[in-house]
Amino acid sequence: MAENPRSADTGREALRADCTRCFGLCCVVPAFAASADFAIDKPAGQPCPNLRPDHRCGIHTDLRGRGFPGCTVFDCFGAGQQVAQVTFGGRDWRAEPDSAQLMFDTFAVMRPLHELLWYLTEALALQPPAGLRAELDRARTETVGLTEGSPQELLALDVGAHRDRVNVLLSRAGDAARSRGGRPGADRRGAQLFGADLRGVDLRRANLRGALLIGADLRGVDLHLADLTGADLRGADVRGSDLTEVLFLHQSQLDAARGDTRTRLPAGLVRPAHWTALAVTPLPRTPRPARPARRGRR
Repeated sequence: MAENPRSADTGREALRADCTRCFGLCCVVPAFAASADFAIDKPAGQPCPNLRPDHRCGIHTDLRGRGFPGCTVFDCFGAGQQVAQVTFGGRDWRAEPDSAQLMFDTFAVMRPLHELLWYLTEALALQPPAGLRAELDRARTETVGLTEGSPQELLALDVGAHRDRVNVLLSRAGDAARSRGGRPGADRRGAQLFGADLRGVDLRRANLRGALLIGADLRGVDLHLADLTGADLRGADVRGSDLTEVLFLHQSQLDAARGDTRTRLPAGLVRPAHWTALAVTPLPRTPRPARPARRGRR
């Protein structure tokens, strides 16, 4: 997974995955099925066969080549080291098998909380109106407090209800940013855009929260102030696109897409290693309708 060198302030730093301080929880807790994203079936709570005794991935340098691109786009937002080092005080689940399941269940709650913290941090950086900023600040403080709970307190938490409350604020923050200095663009929340050709479509300031953009053609598209919260960009072609001012775009979304050196990125995000180094052919242009033939004079 490409590293996300965000701002060095403590809040954002804690939301970056640090695999050296985790026990391979992302290689154990989630279930996955054999598909284009994973080469094998793996049930939840069972270690991936590629997980080594030192909690490192044995094929990390060739995950895509070995049929595990899904692993390259997973981001725990720092939940792994929080569970391993803070909640469980550095205790290794392999050394303490009796507490392994409790650690796994705790990670499944901690990860969405850390993801919400990432979004709240990004929302606050958008300089929302004062009243909304105060609400976002309170939501962030509350969420931080939840992450500091015991395993039992975390497992008793209704994460879905908390996420729903926070998402209302995040949506308002996105709407405020999209409206600043101009009218908001198209509302395409949750739009089913599988493989859609979106070249030439005006997506500036668009609301694309939760949009399914799998395999969509976004080459050369200007996504200025478009809200990409939770948008699925697996296989989306963003070669030559301008992503510099998109809202709520995180590194794992970029890692799932296809781009090149012409793709303009927001500050703090890095160009995934698997993206093409340089385009050798120009972007195809949308063909113009043929002009009607002129009639000769009589």
